[in-house]
Amino acid sequence: MWYNTKATEILGIDYPIMQGPFGGGLSSVELVATVSNAGGLGGYGAYTLSPQEIYEKDKQLKAATNKPYNINLWVSDTDAIDGTVSDEHFEQTKALFKPYFDEAGIALPEKPAVFKPRFENQVEVILSTRPKVFSFMFGIPSADILEQCRKQGIKTVGAATTLDEAIALDAAGVDMIIASGFESGGHRPSFLASAEQSTTGTFVLIQLIREKVKTPIIAAGGIANGRGVAAALTLGADAAQIGTAFLACDESGALPVHRQMLFSDAAKYTTLSRAFTGRLGRGVTSRVAKDLVGQEKQFLPFPLQTTFISSLRKSALEQQKWDMVLFWGGQIAPILKHTKASVLMQSLIEETSKIMAS
Repeated sequence: MWYNTKATEILGIDYPIMQGPFGGGLSSVELVATVSNAGGLGGYGAYTLSPQEIYEKDKQLKAATNKPYNINLWVSDTDAIDGTVSDEHFEQTKALFKPYFDEAGIALPEKPAVFKPRFENQVEVILSTRPKVFSFMFGIPSADILEQCRKQGIKTVGAATTLDEAIALDAAGVDMIIASGFESGGHRPSFLASAEQSTTGTFVLIQLIREKVKTPIIAAGGIANGRGVAAALTLGADAAQIGTAFLACDESGALPVHRQMLFSDAAKYTTLSRAFTGRLGRGVTSRVAKDLVGQEKQFLPFPLQTTFISSLRKSALEQQKWDMVLFWGGQIAPILKHTKASVLMQSLIEETSKIMAS
């Protein structure tokens, strides 16, 4: 049967369908449990959480499902040298964004505090709580961490946006590799070359990796229905990871307006931009992203840009100035149909079965 793949065997799930783990409060225990209980693999994006919060979240996940689930972290969680920027750089950023803060009627923020990387402390919680699957982006954990995961029986999944990154993950001995195509919503998790230079489409990337690498592949980007899952499996993937379609479901942590946006005409237009976080990510096209093309050098590095923008985002949401907010979403959004995660899962399974049987 189509659903008996290396992925279902490695991950201990019934169907090779994974829910993308969303960071920044967009994941929810309910969504993860719904997907896992339906035989797929739910995923929780925990890179913004403190170790204590990850520990609490894991307890909630274990209470909500006795099936495997995935917790996701970012190996590199800052681009700021020594966690900060010069006062001169900060003044340039303020000048660039001042018109938007003025329009929202709010003061420009103070310079963000020094950011201290959190990955090492977060990963300690993963090793002690032992979720079935630990996935990571923006790099590769140390050989020591990967070895400890193996000893604890935690399956490791890394994200690649290029063939070179997949080869590096393969050499590190991860259990599975996500082929993350540039169609995906959210951040581009590139770690060898710049994200702007790492824009291969999902269905090309699957074939390139399949040709050169033995590790099983998970396709991510541009997949939202059974047709997409079947296409990914046919091209050599062992599973499909679906982000935007699950993000648009009622169970996700996305704001109601964000979910509405993904079902609206606006979702036909998406942009890759660094304007909102300092790292390149895809969301529904906004005026801010369009205005600031070519000004990237004046943005703050990740995650200081996120901190800097946060009060503008809050104010824009309150004032319903949607074109000043980034709503994450992938290029596939215009074909979304389902608002309930269990119905989406059912439809993915039935549609894939029908296509693969014909």
